[in-house]
Amino acid sequence: MIRLAEIPDLERVLQITHDTISETYSHYYAEGVVGFFLGHHSREHILSDIKNGIVWLLEEDGSIVGTVTIKENAVNRLFVLPEWQSHGYGSQLMDFAEDKIAERFTHVHIDSSLAAKEMYLKRGYKEKKTCRIPADNGDTLIYDEMEKRADKQ
Repeated sequence: MIRLAEIPDLERVLQITHDTISETYSHYYAEGVVGFFLGHHSREHILSDIKNGIVWLLEEDGSIVGTVTIKENAVNRLFVLPEWQSHGYGSQLMDFAEDKIAERFTHVHIDSSLAAKEMYLKRGYKEKKTCRIPADNGDTLIYDEMEKRADKQ
């Protein structure tokens, strides 16, 4: 079941986000970049997004296992706890987000981490631009801005 996050869900969204970044991104990015992601997805940013009604949660067997933030026509902060990955939950969240965006927009935008890029390519996203941001320790965050046409259901 996918439902809108509420303020009492803040700590769980933060935990899902930070656990996934810490465990998964460390295989793709240097320590300074992982730190950048953790700071970017701060408690304050998540709380603001929850208050704005744009954070969604995926529940399975009574547990919150994933989250996605939908801001205008952009899919943001899509994370599934590492122990729940490879069971289709990320695809469920993407389907949900794309459907929500297609209600109001013609294109879906996503900033893709290296860890997720292959999944987005398989879903029909096209690379628009490669971006670089300086991070701690002289490290550089590299990600792709990607887009695809929204399919109206």
